[in-house]
Amino acid sequence: MKIIAVIIFSVLLFSCGNSENSNKHHSPTMMGPTLTYADSINNGIIKEDTMKGSPHRIEMKTIRGNHIHIEYSSPGVKGRVIWGGLVAWDKVWVAGAHHATTVQFGRDVKIGTKTVKEGVYGLFAIPSREKWVFILNSNHDQHLTDEYKESEDVVRIEVKPEAHSFTPRLTYKISKTGDGEGTIELIWENVKAGFQFKNI
Repeated sequence: MKIIAVIIFSVLLFSCGNSENSNKHHSPTMMGPTLTYADSINNGIIKEDTMKGSPHRIEMKTIRGNHIHIEYSSPGVKGRVIWGGLVAWDKVWVAGAHHATTVQFGRDVKIGTKTVKEGVYGLFAIPSREKWVFILNSNHDQHLTDEYKESEDVVRIEVKPEAHSFTPRLTYKISKTGDGEGTIELIWENVKAGFQFKNI
């Protein structure tokens, strides 16, 4: 009996040890995602933006079984004129930096009146003072707009930009707005612009 008790105690001790290690390993997920450099700048935790590059960022959310996944590079304002300066008015923009921003839908969605099949798309935008046009392009593996072709556009959706509190680093946000519905928003400097989608 003593031998059996020792074995049971050892197994329990080993399991507890593994459980603790597992919790440590998964703590970022359980406690919330760790802040990135861009998050820290946007939240005022880091007061001065000294990074020269545009860090890679990911935004994702699952809405009624549809996993939406956005990958992009996040440039900073850093005292520059963004709209009509760094980002030209009325021209196709990569909606980020470096490689094209990509958005992946885990299932078919409707954007405006168009059906967009599940898959990965390049996300571009044409910013203007009064309106923006968001574009999903079938060629998602592009550098800037070097290979962009309008003929490969899957959908174009016209939206009205809104004023927003100052956001130093470009940020994408996916939000649930209803049962199987959501928005994808681009937020940077003092502007927010986005579009709606609905699961099919």
